[in-house]
Amino acid sequence: MILFLPGAAGRAAFWQPVAERLGAPHMLLSWPGLGGEPHDPRVRGLDDLVERVLAQMEQPVELVAQSMGGRIAIEVVRRAPDKVRRLVLTATSGGVPMPRAYDWRPDYRRNYPDAATWIADPQPDLSAWITRIAAPTLLLWGDADPISPVSVGEHLRSLLPDARLHVVRGGAHDLAVTHADEVAREIAAHL
Repeated sequence: MILFLPGAAGRAAFWQPVAERLGAPHMLLSWPGLGGEPHDPRVRGLDDLVERVLAQMEQPVELVAQSMGGRIAIEVVRRAPDKVRRLVLTATSGGVPMPRAYDWRPDYRRNYPDAATWIADPQPDLSAWITRIAAPTLLLWGDADPISPVSVGEHLRSLLPDARLHVVRGGAHDLAVTHADEVAREIAAHL
């Protein structure tokens, strides 16, 4: 089973083009209260989203995560390493500082004025912990992404013990949508 985790826009449909191409058993998750998704009073922060993912993991799974979803995926692996067989991180900080990256928060607030405010809360640096992730990891980045530049993917590759970085030419932050064929091929090969 593949669990697909969206970014801060929260939409499960983000991963639909890739999931359709893979044709494997999967679940597309959404994030209540983020982007245009309806709020759920039980979701008060990232930890609640982590718990929602963990609740779907009766058996070991593959996690495929976009942007902020990558931060959640890293936390899921930290809490339940035996339940994650393989990991795919796409255009994410994964919990490492990104000092020179584009600040997405003002645009996010303009586009999603009703989204939960906790999405912009500071997050802890998980760099030291990431070095202990045993799951084989595919890193997918676009070379035209101002939000999460390729240098972030390279940094994550240097931290992860078993990681491969694939850069999508012309890919921006939504490369899983705009380059779904290439992204699906890379994920299929990894899984």
